[in-house]
Amino acid sequence: MYRGLRTYLIDYTGILVIGLVIYFMYFNEWLGDKWMTHLPNSFYQLNTIFLSILIEAIPFVLIGVFIAGFIQMFVTEKHIQRLIPKNKFMAVTMSCVVGGFFPACECGIVPIVRRLVAKGVPIYAAVGFLLTGPLINPIVILSTYMAFGNDIKMASLRMGAGFAAALLIALSISFFFQSNQLKQAQEAASGKQAAHKQKFIRRLEEMVKHSIDEFFDMGKYLIIGAFVAAFLQTYVAATSLFLFGDGLIASTFIMMGLAYLLSLCSEADAFIGASFRNLVPDTSILAFLVYGPMIDLKNTIMLLSVFKARFVVTLFIFITVIVFLCIILTSFI
Repeated sequence: MYRGLRTYLIDYTGILVIGLVIYFMYFNEWLGDKWMTHLPNSFYQLNTIFLSILIEAIPFVLIGVFIAGFIQMFVTEKHIQRLIPKNKFMAVTMSCVVGGFFPACECGIVPIVRRLVAKGVPIYAAVGFLLTGPLINPIVILSTYMAFGNDIKMASLRMGAGFAAALLIALSISFFFQSNQLKQAQEAASGKQAAHKQKFIRRLEEMVKHSIDEFFDMGKYLIIGAFVAAFLQTYVAATSLFLFGDGLIASTFIMMGLAYLLSLCSEADAFIGASFRNLVPDTSILAFLVYGPMIDLKNTIMLLSVFKARFVVTLFIFITVIVFLCIILTSFI
């Protein structure tokens, strides 16, 4: 009965998600000519920003949910136990290095991390993977290099400061949390299925089913986060944030706040960050480039849907404080 109700809710949530996207992409334009002509221009700006965030994020979420489905059906707890070192520092270091080679955005990485944690990956190791995956993967570093006029300096600083911050954040988490921190206990229990005993074709079918469930589960939170981010971008002027000060510390905090609110895809945020070079120091732009991929508005909502609120709040605080300190330290280098 519970499984039937869950499937029913997932199906209708998926229909709602798809219907909302179709509305914004097509019917909004059609109805605008009929009876929505009196809507303010800001509504259409909101529509455009909302769609751009979704279009950026959805391909990476799709990649993420298929990888999560693969992990669910083809990776067992024994595989995890063999791969993850027992030593905390080594486990965190390995997860940060692996994440650095993984092309995912901050939204697409969430379903992968959830599945890894459910399979037995320690929460602190999962955090290292969660933070470095969207931040210093090859695509992000290449886009940063190009956005700053083929200058290797900013790309190198982003990679170095980002890796150091992720390592420190994951190690800090290891002292406060030992359990998996998933909201639902059945998530962890579901990882104990003997999937390896099933036939290969059957496992592929189950992988697709898990991927679809994961997509609709994550998709509704992605849409909520994208809409809130689009609303704030539309009705809160970015330049007004700089009224609070233009010193190094003030501008660094402001650029971190801006990265959080804009919720940009990490593969494209360097081009936006480069546009602020005439307004703020390079150190503050570096904060924008490091902080946004680690935590932003839309992926905070996604994290809250998966992990316990206390863990997400603690992670948010550690990311904010440690990234700020690491960025300020780089200004002396």
